[in-house]
Amino acid sequence: MTTKNVQFSDIINKGLSRRKFLQTTTTTAAFFAASPTIASATTQTKQKEPAINFKPVPTSVADTVVVPEGYQAEVLISWGSPLFADSPAFSPSANSDAQLKQFGDNNDGMAFFTLTNERAVLAVNNEYTNYEYLLPNQGKTLSADDVKKAQAAVGNSIVELLYKNGQWIVNQNGRLNRRITANTPMEITGVAAGHPLLKTKADPTGTRALGTFANCANGATPWGTYLTCEENFDDFFGTDTNIAFDSNQERYGISPENKYYRWYEHDPRFDIAQNPNEPNRFGWVVEIDPMNPNSMPKKRTALGRFKHENAAVTINNDGYVVVYLGDDERGEHLYRFVSKNKYNPSNQEANRDLLEEGTLYVAKFDAKDGELKGTGQWIELTFGKNGLTPENGFASQAEIMIFARKAATHVGATTMDRPEWVAVNPHTSEVFCTLTNNKNRGVKPNQPVDAVNPRAKNPYGHILRWNPSNGNHTAETFDWDLYLIAGNPTVHKDSLMAGSKNINKDNMFNCPDGLGFDKDGRLWILTDGDDSNEGDFAGMGNNQMLCGNPVTGEIRRFLTGPIACEITGITFSHDSKTMFVGVQHPGEEQAPSHFPDGGRSTPRSSIMRITRKDGGVIGA
Repeated sequence: MTTKNVQFSDIINKGLSRRKFLQTTTTTAAFFAASPTIASATTQTKQKEPAINFKPVPTSVADTVVVPEGYQAEVLISWGSPLFADSPAFSPSANSDAQLKQFGDNNDGMAFFTLTNERAVLAVNNEYTNYEYLLPNQGKTLSADDVKKAQAAVGNSIVELLYKNGQWIVNQNGRLNRRITANTPMEITGVAAGHPLLKTKADPTGTRALGTFANCANGATPWGTYLTCEENFDDFFGTDTNIAFDSNQERYGISPENKYYRWYEHDPRFDIAQNPNEPNRFGWVVEIDPMNPNSMPKKRTALGRFKHENAAVTINNDGYVVVYLGDDERGEHLYRFVSKNKYNPSNQEANRDLLEEGTLYVAKFDAKDGELKGTGQWIELTFGKNGLTPENGFASQAEIMIFARKAATHVGATTMDRPEWVAVNPHTSEVFCTLTNNKNRGVKPNQPVDAVNPRAKNPYGHILRWNPSNGNHTAETFDWDLYLIAGNPTVHKDSLMAGSKNINKDNMFNCPDGLGFDKDGRLWILTDGDDSNEGDFAGMGNNQMLCGNPVTGEIRRFLTGPIACEITGITFSHDSKTMFVGVQHPGEEQAPSHFPDGGRSTPRSSIMRITRKDGGVIGA
C-alpha cells in the first residue's frame, strides 16, 4: 500500500470525479415491495443516468428544515410522540413508564416496509440520548428511574403508518407498533452463541441477551426483516472499581473513562467490574421481524463484532447473500459477509436464517503511486486461515467473531477514515462507502496517508467507490476509486483540502455520513459534520443532505437541517413519492435550537416526511 501523499494536481489531471468508473460492469435492479431497494447482481449493462431535476438549496444556519422549491417537509414523528393509543403526550419531565410507550430518542437509520398501498411499517433506530434534554436535571445526578428512562429511550421504534389524504401518517392503533429497548430479550445466534466470553451470571448459557442500544444505521433484507446495527456500545458501560483492562477490551473502548451515561450506578449489568462479559454481548448486527411484534430479535454473530454503522444487503447473481459492513471508528476497517446458503425467492420462510452462517472478510486496498484508484482484495477471517490460529492468539472461529477487529489487524487489512454507511447501486454492481473524517490520519503510525485515505488529519471526509471483479459480489478482488473528496474550495486553493472536481462553492459540505440510493439510482448523501460555519468550515452552514449522480459525479444540495443537528437516516415509500429523513439531536450541547416546535420548546429529534407539491417522484 503506497503511503505517498497524492497532490491536488494529480486529481485534476486524472479527472477524479468525472471518470465513468468501470461503466461496463453493472447489474439489474430488483425492488422488493416488503423492503427498501435491494440490489441484485445479475447482469452487466451500462447504467442509465438518473434524472436530478430539483433546484439546489443554498446553505443555511436557520433553525428549520429547508427543501427545494416545489417540495414540502413536515414532521412525521418526534422523540416522545405517542406511539400507542394509550400513550401519554410528550413531556420533557416524563418518567420511564411514559417513555416506554413513546417514540424513542435520537432517531437514526430506518427502513420502510410496504404492507399495502395504504399501510406500511417504518422501522427506526433510536441511537442514544441527550441528558441535557432527556432528564430534568440534565443528568448531573441520576435516579434509578432516570436510568430506566434512558434505557427506554434507546433501541428501536417500530411504527405503523397509514396513507390518508395524500400523506403517510402514524397509526397509533397499529397492531405492529412496538418499542425495542435496552431491556428487550434477544437471542444470540451464530458461531459465537454460547461461547464462555458471552456468558454472564444472569445468562449462563451465553445465548440470551437483554437489549440493544447505540443503534446507528441499518439494513433490510429481501425476506422482510430489519437489521439494526450496534455502534458505540462502549459509552454505556463503566465502573467506579479500580480494575485492569486487557487489550481486547481497550480495542473496543471499554474503560473506566466512559461514564457519560452512568447506567452502572443503578444497573449492575453495566458495571464492567461486576459483569466483565456483558460488553461482549454488544457490537453486533441485530435482525428484527417488524411484522411480528411478539418475535424475539436475533443478534447475528456471524457478521462479526465491531462498531457497526450499517448493513448493506445485496443478492449476488448466484443467489448468495452479501452484506457490506463498516466499522465506524478512526483507523478501523471495512468488511463483507457472504452467506453459507443461498437466497430462495420462492420461499421467504426458508431465508429467515441466512445470516446465521457465512464467511466474514475484511478489505485491503492497493494503488500505484500518485493515483487515487486501484485494486483491492477481501481477506477471509476464518479460523485456521491467514494466520488466524491458536499460535497467534485465536482459539476458535467464535473468538475471531467476538474480536473481529483484532483478526482484521492481524491479516493486514487497511485502516480507514471511519467507514460509515455503505450503499449498493440498484442498477450496477458498484458499492459506495462514506469515510467521514479522521484526525489520526498521518498522525498515528498505523494510519499513514495512502491512496484510499489521501489526506492527513482528514477533516472533511470522502466517498469511496468499488466494483467487484466481473460484477460478482463474492469475488475475492475489486477495483476502486474515489467518487468524491469533500472540501472547501473557498478556503483552500490548489490543495487536496479544496475537494475533488465535483465540489464547488455552491455544493460544498463536510463529513459525509448517511448514504442511500433510491430505486432510480440517485445517490443521497447525508452529513454529520462541523456546523460552526467558521475557519475550514466557513460557508458550509448547518448539516445537510445532497443528491449525487453516480454516472457524472454531479452533486446538488437538497436539504439543510436545523441548528446543531445531524441529518441521518433515509428511506422511501414504495412509489418513491415520499422520502423519510431523520433530524437527530437538534440543539445538541444546548445549542440554541427549538426544533421542531419553535418558541422556547425542548428540541426533539424527528423524522421528516418530504413530498413534492405536485405529487411526483422525489428528486426526479
